[in-house]
Formats: sequence, structure tokens, C-alpha cells
Amino acid sequence: MQQETKTCQNCKKEFVIEPDDFAFYEKIKVPPPTFCWLCRAQRRMAFRNERFLFKRRSDCSGKDIFSAFAPDAPVKVYEKEVWLTDSWDPMMFGKNFDERPFFEQFKELLHTVPLKNLNVVNGVNSDYVNNFTDPKNCYLTFNGQRAEDCMYGNGLGDVKNCVDGSHVLKSERCYEGFWLTSCRNAIFSSQCEGSYDIAFCKDCVGINNCFSCVGLRKKSFYIFNEKYNKEDYFKKIAEFNIGSNAALQEMRKKAVEFWLKFPNKYINGLSNTNVSGNYISHSRNVNKSFLVRESENLHYCQYVQESPGSKDCYDYTAWGAGNQQIYECAACGLGTNNIKFCYNVQENVHDIEYSYMCQSSSNLFGCIGLRKKEYCILNKQYTKEEYEKLVSKIKKHMDDKPYTDAKGRVYKYGEYFPVEFSPFAYNETLAQENFPITKKQAEEFGFAWRDTAQRNYKITKQASELPDNIKDVSDSITAEIIGCAHEGKCNDQCTLAFRILPDELAFYRSMNLPLPRICSNCRHSERINQRTKLDLYKRQCQCGGSKSENDAYRNTIEHFHKNGHCPNKFETSYAPDQPEIVYCEECYQSEIA
Repeated sequence: MQQETKTCQNCKKEFVIEPDDFAFYEKIKVPPPTFCWLCRAQRRMAFRNERFLFKRRSDCSGKDIFSAFAPDAPVKVYEKEVWLTDSWDPMMFGKNFDERPFFEQFKELLHTVPLKNLNVVNGVNSDYVNNFTDPKNCYLTFNGQRAEDCMYGNGLGDVKNCVDGSHVLKSERCYEGFWLTSCRNAIFSSQCEGSYDIAFCKDCVGINNCFSCVGLRKKSFYIFNEKYNKEDYFKKIAEFNIGSNAALQEMRKKAVEFWLKFPNKYINGLSNTNVSGNYISHSRNVNKSFLVRESENLHYCQYVQESPGSKDCYDYTAWGAGNQQIYECAACGLGTNNIKFCYNVQENVHDIEYSYMCQSSSNLFGCIGLRKKEYCILNKQYTKEEYEKLVSKIKKHMDDKPYTDAKGRVYKYGEYFPVEFSPFAYNETLAQENFPITKKQAEEFGFAWRDTAQRNYKITKQASELPDNIKDVSDSITAEIIGCAHEGKCNDQCTLAFRILPDELAFYRSMNLPLPRICSNCRHSERINQRTKLDLYKRQCQCGGSKSENDAYRNTIEHFHKNGHCPNKFETSYAPDQPEIVYCEECYQSEIA
């Protein structure tokens, strides 16, 4: 099995299939892909609506319900309280396999079998939550497990009292945090671990009582990386007056400018062995992957963050929680094994292919909505012998009579679902976050698009009219409808208006934080814009000898290459036109304090 270069049938760019890739494909008995790894990721992500909720009527009860599926989505939707019961039988929609392309038959089934409105397991007082396990007293939180008293977050795990957080694990009382692990009382901080009582800090580990610091290890009472005694530290912090919105925004701007003066390691992550991509922690043998925790032997995976981690997976997007041998799947988790080309199959499932929203089952092919079933094809029951024989026939049929989409892309056995099958518009999925495009581009690529719905909010207070300081905010603010300062002029799915909940107000007061001026969607977009994209670039270390090559940072000690430019090269998700200084592992480790 030698390295092979192929041309992606989607973007038309060349991509390489490595010998390790071929070994994995042979192990799980699938052909090599015809899409490059980035186009494969984009296609899977276009099936994942992680954060947007719609009001629509249940196709079972006729009641108004909140759902991940918009009212005009071409699917039937039941409230999950009904969907999870035996009051209906998904097997009644079963179909015999016929001579048409398999994907055509699967699409018919997808538009026929009812889907559950939300993916929430064991939710308590958390009606406005999706893609979450064990949320308690949560509001507008998405994609995570075990969160309590949290609001406006995504990618959360084992957290309490966190507001506006993305990819936060084992933390408490954090605000506007990104990629935090085991942190407490952290505000506007990014890529920190094991730290508490910090603000505007980046890439710090084991610190406490630090303000606007970068790259510190096991430090206390630092401001802009300068040491203070305890008394002077608290005196200086009080002068910053971040309970004032004007002061906080000015400090936020200064902090980001300060961050840019320090080198970044070419990959963000801690306690890793042999990894590539970005935002990877406590993992080993992870290749070209993104937002991964506690996992091993992953290739081309994204958003695999939940504990316990996953193992031996390729092209897997969103979830985690103890999975093995997954290929080309999205939103699958909780102990899955040997599943291929699936969306949202969960809870100890194994040996499943081309299935959607199935639970606690095994040996399924082309099934939708099944629970506790085995040896089914297109929701029809077979014996073990009949199942194995027909599956073999279908796979050959998929090769002999493939599905061709409207853009001429050919789907044989071994490809994920055609993107036109997604019940979601492109701009309401993870794809838009990671591969942002315009409506015109979406139409050219064959993606659906949803224009912003007309909102008739009666705004009672503009963002500019809010009190500057949290100490001047009265309880009556919770009755106001506040106009978002972006006024819908951004590209962030702005809701135009928002409210402050009583618990939210209590949080801001306890943390001495001013009220936000923009809606939660806009805050989310600003926060995740800290992330690099998935693309990887071959670059050289920017350590120029005694200082960075852009003269912004002066090294604290002599590096192995002395006064010459560092010769080390690497693959990084920091694009060459980004402003960050990027160092190799050796030069970076020489500089962290």
C-alpha cells in the first residue's frame, strides 16, 4: 500500500491517501474516498445543526414545539417525549430494496420516518438546549455533557455556572471562555488549563490571580506578564474597573493586542504525543484533526471532545464518549463501534452503515429512527443470513448503479450521504462556521440556504441605552427587549434583539461584569473567531534568532539555532496571512515562563 495522489471530485484539488489510510480502509472494508479530507468534513458538517432552534408543529400531536428542524424542512418531526416511546413503530415505514440507486431509496425513507425534534438525554429544566447529555438548568447551550446552570455555550463538558463559553471542560464560573480546561473564575480567557481567578489570559497553565497574561506557567499576581505583589495587584485590578462596559471593551482590545506580541506554538494543545491539526489535548497519534480531547489514533476528525475519548476513528465529526472504529460519521456517540456513513446513531450501537437517528441497535443498513433492532435494511426486518446476503448485493448495486447529484458528483459505496439530503440549510450548520461561504456560493456548490426570518420584535431599549456599569443596572432590565448593537448588519445570524434573564443578571453582578451589547449569536461568532480554520499550511518557524522575524517579540534565552533563523518546519492551521507569531515546539518551549 503505497502513498497515492487523487483528485477530489468536489473541489478538484489533489489530495494524498497515505499508507496508514489504506490500512484502515482495508481493515474496515471500505474503498478509499473520492473527496479530499476537507470536503469530506464540510459535507458531514452540513448535516449538523448544532445551535439553531425553530418553532414548528409536531407531526404527531400538532402542538407547537421547539426543534432543530425548521418548519419547511422536508422531514416529519415528533417531540422526543413521543418519539422515544412505543406509541409508534418506525418499522411500519419499512421498504423493500429495489433497482433504483440506493441513495434515492434512502432519501424517500428520510422524508417519511419521523425524526425527534431535539437530541437531549436526561435534561432537567433545560427546554432550550440541543445535542446535550445531562444538562441541568441550562439555557441555549449546545453540544456537550453534564452542565449545570449554564447559558449561551457550546462544546461544554462537566461545567457549572458558565456563560458564553465554547469548548470548556471541567470548569466553573467562566465567562466568554474558549478552549478552557479545569478553570474557575476565568473571564475572556483562551486556551488555559488548571487556572483560576484570571482575566484576558491566553495560553496559560496552572496560574491564578493573573490579568492579561500570555504563556505563563504556575504564576500568581501578574498583570500583562509583569509580576506584582498581592496588595498592589488587587489595587491595580480595581483601577481597571471592568464592571464598566467602556473600560472592559478597551481592556479587551489591549489584551488582544498584547497577545499578538508573543509566540504561539504551531499547534494548540497539552500533553500530546504525535498529533497534528489544532486544539488537541491529552491525546496521541491524532492526525489532521481539530478540537479533540483524550483520544488516540484519530485521523481527519473534528469536535471529538467528550469524555471518555475515542479511539481508532477516521473522518468523524462531533461527539465522542468512548467510541471505536468509526468512519465517515457525524453526531454519533456513547459507546459506538464499527459504524460507517451514519448520522446521530448512539448508545452502544455497532455494525451499522448508512443510518440516521438510530439507538441501541446493531447490524443495520440504510435505516432511520430504529431503537433496539438488528438485521434491518431500509427499516425492514430480515434474518441474519438474509441481511448479510442483501447488504452484499446493495453494496455492489451502489457501485454498478451509483447516485449522481445535481452537480455531477458520483456517490458509490464508500461515500457519505449526498449533501443535498441534509434537512438543514448550510448557514445553520457547523459547515458555515468552519467553511464560511455566501448565499451565492452555497447555491453554486449545491447547498441549501436559509434567509434570515422576518423578526417583529418590539425593541424597548437599544444597546446604546444600557447603563455602562453593572452596578447601575436595576432588576427591571429583565423586562426589556434589547436591540443588538449589530442590528443584523453582520454575518453572524444576528437575532436583532435579546433579553437578560434574571439568573443571567445575577451572574453578571456576581462576576462584576457589564451587560452584553450584542445578542448571543453574535457573541458566539465573535468568540469562535478565535479558532483557526481546519486548513493546514506548511510553514517555517518564525523565530529569527534573538527575536521573532517580525521584530514584535524578543526571545528571553538563546535557542538551539543561536543567532540564525530557526530551520524547523511544520504543518499548522495558522495561515501565513494571520498576524500571530508561530514558533516550532523547541523555540516555543524555550520561551514559555
